[in-house]
Formats: sequence, C-alpha cells, structure tokens
Amino acid sequence: MQRSLEQRMAIKFCVKLEKTAAETIPMLKKTFGVDCLSDRQIFRWHKAFAEGRENVNDENRAGRPSTSNSDDNVKRVRDLLNTDRRLNVRLISETLDITKTIVDEIVLESLGMSKVCAKLVPKEKKML
Repeated sequence: MQRSLEQRMAIKFCVKLEKTAAETIPMLKKTFGVDCLSDRQIFRWHKAFAEGRENVNDENRAGRPSTSNSDDNVKRVRDLLNTDRRLNVRLISETLDITKTIVDEIVLESLGMSKVCAKLVPKEKKML
C-alpha cells in the first residue's frame, strides 16, 4: 500500500513536470523495480492527475467492510467454547448472532480447533 502511494505521488510529480505517461513508465520501473505498478495502472493514474485530480489516496469503495472476524468475535467464541466444548457451529452462531461461515472460520482458523467425537478441541499438528 505504501509503495503504491509513493508511486502515485511520483506520477503526480511527472504530470506536473508535463511528462507523458510513456515517459513516466520507464522512470517508475527504474525507481521501484519489481514493486512497480502495472503499465495500465500508471496510465490510469497519469490520466486522472492530468485531468485535475489532486488526491493520491484511493477513493472510498462501496460495500460493507468485513468486520465479522474481529478480535471481539474471536474472544466471544473462545469464551463460549470454554464454557461448553460440545456446542456446534450452528448453536454458537445462533447464540452469538454471527453467521455460521464466520463462526466456522473463527473456530478452524483463528482458534485452531476441530470437531473430535462431538467435542471441539485444539488441532494436533501433523508430524512428517
């Protein structure tokens, strides 16, 4: 993220110097190497700055941010499982009012647990 922000500032600077996008691309590639934006992105940003855009930050995007797998929800699921390990994902979901897919993701990935004999227990690491 920080690298692309620096590159946008560099593109804006090149626009102020009245460089073309074709002149800007090799300079950015030389400066940023493999972390350089794609040619298409450089053309898009160059055009936006040439048309008068001043802000180098991304515009806000539509859609709902993913906040269901938050630290608070992980703690709530952990606390509930500590009281009763026999709860299943559906019951946890209904109790905490979190979707089943998020509860399943929290249990499997965040807490590292799996279902063994109708009881959620920490996963054992496989030995090679």
